Amino acid sequence: MKKDERTYKIIGAAMEAHKEMGCGFLEPVYQEALDIEFRAQGILYKAQPAIEIFYKGKPLAKRYQPDFICFDEVVVEIKAIEQLSGTEESQIINYLKAAGLKVGLLINFGSKSLEYKRFVYNKSV
Repeated sequence: MKKDERTYKIIGAAMEAHKEMGCGFLEPVYQEALDIEFRAQGILYKAQPAIEIFYKGKPLAKRYQPDFICFDEVVVEIKAIEQLSGTEESQIINYLKAAGLKVGLLINFGSKSLEYKRFVYNKSV
């Protein structure tokens, strides 16, 4: 099985940011640190892009705004909470659906060790 180099690089950048910052900060602090680390590691990304949501083919006024989209293909959502739950997992799946993308990473900076989960959205399911 070939490793997904994109997600591997993103997780590595998150590990570096977590190693440097530790746990205990609020999410916007980690978002800014990860922004700096992505640039330092040459990871192509968009920070907080607005994603249009459609209902029956009509765009809604509400937009989703994931923390990052990296390599134009990977949705990255970060958290700074004690433990991830199904709520955060549902959030990233909805981001993937709305963006029309397949791969997402949910990264939690809120615990002593960096926590992350990789998601693959399959439209046919």
